[in-house]
Amino acid sequence: MTTTSLTILKLDSSGRKSGSVSRQLSARLVNRFARESEVNVIERDVAGGLPAVTEEWIGSNFTPSDERSEVQTALLAQSDELVAELRAADVLVIGMPIYNFGVPASLKAWIDLICRAGETFQYGENGPEGLLTGKRAIVTVASGGVPVGSPMDHATTYLTQVLGFVGITDVTYVSATGLAMDSDAAIKSAESEIDALNISQLLAA
Repeated sequence: MTTTSLTILKLDSSGRKSGSVSRQLSARLVNRFARESEVNVIERDVAGGLPAVTEEWIGSNFTPSDERSEVQTALLAQSDELVAELRAADVLVIGMPIYNFGVPASLKAWIDLICRAGETFQYGENGPEGLLTGKRAIVTVASGGVPVGSPMDHATTYLTQVLGFVGITDVTYVSATGLAMDSDAAIKSAESEIDALNISQLLAA
């Protein structure tokens, strides 16, 4: 076992609390890291619901921090907490089911709250620049019938784009695809992929 210590942000987005394959796989992945490294795990379950981006929220976000009212500061409190979790993490583990060819609404709400100019990205001479560099993300995907990487898959392509936008460009997907046809085989394949990960190499990269 290595002596490397790292912080993992484990983010689950499935609407199912029990019987969720994406949750099962994200937990297995975190345990896989824990067998080879000292880990501090921040757990964030977004399926319980996050506040929507509103006109008031947008106005608060674009008000300079030293000029915000108490009400504006309170409106941004949840977003500030989510951004702080991301900043603290070395590794982001996301459990993501594919719903109707895309990401769950709960995960989209999280994305809307963490994509903030001056906090997780900035505008430079060449356009947007991500500020959360030096991190990696591993996403455990559960899909009933949408093959990951296929033209029907608008979930992983979107998530890769968003993560890259905030500076996280090292993204790996572990997928249990075809759960509606043969769930046992799909889960076993994903579990084997997780078990085969070279964690030491990932930590050294």
